[in-house]
Amino acid sequence: MSDLPKRVAISEEGPREGFQSEKKMIPVADKVRLIEALADTGLRHIACVSYVNPRRVPTMADAEEVALKIRQKPGIEYAALWLNQQGLERALRGPLHVDGGVRVTASDTFSRKNIGKSVPDAMVEQRMSLKIFKDRGMPVEWGIILGAFGCNYEGELSTELILQRVQLALDEAELAGFKLKGIKLTDAMGWATPRSVERLIGAIRNRWPELEIGLHLHDTRGTGQAAAYAGLRLGVTRFDASIAGLGGCPFAATDGAAGNICTEDFAFMCEEMGVETGLDIDRLIDVARLAEEVVGRPLPGHVMRGGTLTAAKQRASA
Repeated sequence: MSDLPKRVAISEEGPREGFQSEKKMIPVADKVRLIEALADTGLRHIACVSYVNPRRVPTMADAEEVALKIRQKPGIEYAALWLNQQGLERALRGPLHVDGGVRVTASDTFSRKNIGKSVPDAMVEQRMSLKIFKDRGMPVEWGIILGAFGCNYEGELSTELILQRVQLALDEAELAGFKLKGIKLTDAMGWATPRSVERLIGAIRNRWPELEIGLHLHDTRGTGQAAAYAGLRLGVTRFDASIAGLGGCPFAATDGAAGNICTEDFAFMCEEMGVETGLDIDRLIDVARLAEEVVGRPLPGHVMRGGTLTAAKQRASA
């Protein structure tokens, strides 16, 4: 396994992307309880809320209240997502970390479904956001390509289209006075496979070898973990994940849309291969069970049920 990275950074998406996909309202106290429990597992970045239109995403109508009630621990980024100018303004008024970035949706149809604007219109609005970041001295280091691996509305997306979107992100950042250090490829609709991860990352590195790559993979079709492993083999060190596999994208047009790759499952796999995560797997398992309790239904995580191999070996030796 010498070709694998020595360490990866895992960002937690469960409270944000997970709760926004639930059909019932989750009490504020339960949301906060889960976020604070996640902060005791070694995670350094936790996406907590989305500042989005409550008519479109009712389960995020309490974003301001949740943000204010989190007891933040030092050394952890408690982050908020925003998709448009109004959302950014709400996020900047709150107590959570605001990531500065350039977001470009791969598919124009998904852009309209997800944020209500075509790709060109979204970029025009985003220039206002980039100006705010510049005026406030906030860093913008990453470009995010939404739906990079395929689209349930438009079908397969060409590698050349994704390269054009990456170039667009780089150009918009440069126009605003920023230089991107990395590109995050996201897959809300669950199209990514090991082969497509290899193809797309290879194409990006051939054109921009200096760029870091991050992956935000969903497990809609059961290939999320395999796609993440392919990323590991290519040296990717930044991944998004969701506790117990909680969540999904409400605008992905996928029946039973799954959440990100499961945090504790991915961390377990990494640690077993000698890739450090800095995370406490046993504590993650406890939080995964708490997540099930909070949402009131079974979640798809595996390690939370099977336990770690360390525990299995201890039982066997006893």
